[in-house]
Amino acid sequence: MRSFLTLLSLASATVAAGTGVEAFDPSSLSLREVGARNTLTWRVWLERNGNPISWWHDIPIYPQGNASNIINMYVEIPRWTDGKLETKRDEPLNPIFHDEKKKKPRYVFSVWPQKTYPFNYGSIPQTWEDSTVAHNFTGFVGDNDPMDIFDISSLPPATVGQLKQVKILGGLAMIDDNTTDWKVIAIDIKDPIASKVNNLDDLESFRPGSRKSFYDCATPQYYKVIKGNGKNVIIGNKFQDAPTMISHIQESHEFWLKLMRGQTKKEKINRDQTSNPRWCKTYVASLNATSKFGIPAKSNILPPAERPAQYDNWYYLDADFNIAPGQIINE
Repeated sequence: MRSFLTLLSLASATVAAGTGVEAFDPSSLSLREVGARNTLTWRVWLERNGNPISWWHDIPIYPQGNASNIINMYVEIPRWTDGKLETKRDEPLNPIFHDEKKKKPRYVFSVWPQKTYPFNYGSIPQTWEDSTVAHNFTGFVGDNDPMDIFDISSLPPATVGQLKQVKILGGLAMIDDNTTDWKVIAIDIKDPIASKVNNLDDLESFRPGSRKSFYDCATPQYYKVIKGNGKNVIIGNKFQDAPTMISHIQESHEFWLKLMRGQTKKEKINRDQTSNPRWCKTYVASLNATSKFGIPAKSNILPPAERPAQYDNWYYLDADFNIAPGQIINE
């Protein structure tokens, strides 16, 4: 078991008296990593006091226990890495895993001038993009995942599973495969400028070019264009401001609450959680989770498998986001 203390951004949480929800203490967290990276059997579980909990359902969305512009996020894909790591919706306690396509691990192409993702990419816990109803803002149903979030701070690249406290600056209302796929933009509160920026205009004052870099990366979803899937649609062709994103994050949190309470029925989502005994149909004591779900009892980190060589290359798009000639894509 590896200590998680070095992976944490400063975080704390309180809970309202009488809710039955266990207080969340980040200093009690660690990781349980099993298998070889770059394989489909590799998993990373989150532990509290040495026992597994859910990334998705047990990390509180608000570190201080009340709604604000500061939220928790957990990192799935650190900046400048290319493994397409995600939260496993349908497995007990939702470990982080390497997503697949055609029974092979997925990777992200590096498209000039970006090296894979230029920002830390992760999820907002206790949110859900409801795939059963059309979103009022976009007109499309949700993508069935936790809400996506990018940490654009200047701090060293994060690590897989790192828990961060971040400040919401804005976002994009993206439509991906005819589903609503919000992209929240935030900055780690430990970034030197975090206290001075409250929106993307503020950010541009301190870090010129960052808005355009993010938009250019997100609009075509570079790696999807390289694979021939075309550009994604951005509602309004513009950024949404911080208050708008805060509102939609709260809405997504409400979607998640309805899911967890059984008010919204959705198959192939594992709702097991260890923090709220009142949700008795989904609750399991963390102390019993390893044996109940057959999760490996200890970390067992194996040497990573070799990545396909083509992901070491840079690829190029023309001004219209078409693949420039002379490039070979094997997928």
